[in-house]
Amino acid sequence: MFRALLLTLLLPATPALAAGFQDTTGLDRAVSAFAGHAIGDEGGARAPVDARLKLAQCPTVALSWRTPAHDAVVIACSGPDWKIYVPMRASVTPVGEPTVVTMAVAKGPPVIKRGDPVVIEAASAGFQISREGIAMGDAAAGARLLVKVGDARTPVQAIALADGRATLPGWGQ
Repeated sequence: MFRALLLTLLLPATPALAAGFQDTTGLDRAVSAFAGHAIGDEGGARAPVDARLKLAQCPTVALSWRTPAHDAVVIACSGPDWKIYVPMRASVTPVGEPTVVTMAVAKGPPVIKRGDPVVIEAASAGFQISREGIAMGDAAAGARLLVKVGDARTPVQAIALADGRATLPGWGQ
């Protein structure tokens, strides 16, 4: 008796509930028509809409791209308010042969060599300051180098100007 009652409760419920949900295969067809490509193809949906989704029946769905990159299609229903996103497979556009870009380094002879005494100068209108230090590396004119100043732990970064002369970055050369 209990089994019969349980079966009579379950049997009518399943088809009645299924009839009230949106058909996901219809959504798949709409997405394919909107994108112009089949499911799984380049430019088409990555996978079909999950059939386990229980979306309320919608008389008219609206389709749009999520972004200008066409990375997903938005399926929206305004009647019973719901929205889903269908991810798309990116179209592969052929790219020409890659070119190697190298930067030409204009390197002149070093004007300051490692161990040389260096005077670091910083000046502006009505103001001038200088400090002596020891170069920690070689540098051509206009190149950066580290200068050990006094007993300071961290060296000072400077820009080489001429033999034994450097300035702080950001100050006029």
